[in-house]
Amino acid sequence: MLQPPGFGQNSITTSLGEMVYYTAESSPWLIKGDENDSAKTLVFLHGFGGGSSAYEWSQIYPAFASEYRILAPDLIGWGRSSHPVRNYQIDDYLSTITEFLEKTCNEPTTVIASSLTAALVIRVAIAHPELFSSLILITPAGLSDFGKNYTRSFFAQLVSTPILDNLIYGVGVANELAIRGFLEQRQFARPERIYPEIVEAYLKGAQRANAEYSALSFVRGDLCFDLSDYITQLTIPTAMLWGRQSKFTGPEIGHRLAQMNPEVIKAFQVIEDVGLTPQLELPAVTIGLIRKFLKLLG
Repeated sequence: MLQPPGFGQNSITTSLGEMVYYTAESSPWLIKGDENDSAKTLVFLHGFGGGSSAYEWSQIYPAFASEYRILAPDLIGWGRSSHPVRNYQIDDYLSTITEFLEKTCNEPTTVIASSLTAALVIRVAIAHPELFSSLILITPAGLSDFGKNYTRSFFAQLVSTPILDNLIYGVGVANELAIRGFLEQRQFARPERIYPEIVEAYLKGAQRANAEYSALSFVRGDLCFDLSDYITQLTIPTAMLWGRQSKFTGPEIGHRLAQMNPEVIKAFQVIEDVGLTPQLELPAVTIGLIRKFLKLLG
């Protein structure tokens, strides 16, 4: 992983293995004699997809490191965290995200998350509201929202075929051409914003030993669900951010979800000319909006 200066790697033990996370450990963020024990914590959780990791937030969290205690984990099955050989299920991430927050945060915390992970965080916040002070979510979608069943899609059915699934992963995910093609066609609104470091980071993640198990569980739809079944139960103050050109789930889905719980979802912001991951595509704009939401949510 390509880490920002001054950030080091730590880990905790979860029920599924070691979860690695990145936090400020040295200059320019921590200088000898500084006392920052009272700083609030911001937790940044990456989304799912071939090669995903905490790198997804690496252009964002340094902007907050002088004010907040930053925690940016690689989720189980991704990045440098443990990659147990298993067919991952929704409960695996509900439990390990909960364990991470319980072991690293000693007070209710602001969590910033993206994509399907953001939808899973909503479910964790419903089950454990005491862990959260606020949520800032980028494209939170269960990918089977409002009755749409992702697992019935042609690609999900194709990847569910034994032997063929690993072949598809090797040819269609775990190589540089496939990574760049996915970023250009599905993740970014404008391909010229994809620079070599982004491709390198995703490729390293996709080629780690046993990385295919979590990625294929995601692509098969094993981790998908209908977020509209849960959104009304959320009680934690929340802001949502959506890329206008998000290919997987458009902002119209986000509007419908936000309107189901308007007292809790305090803001819904669409960014023009950006895709699924504005944190990589337009980091400066994303930083500005996160600051705006932190003030709004108090």
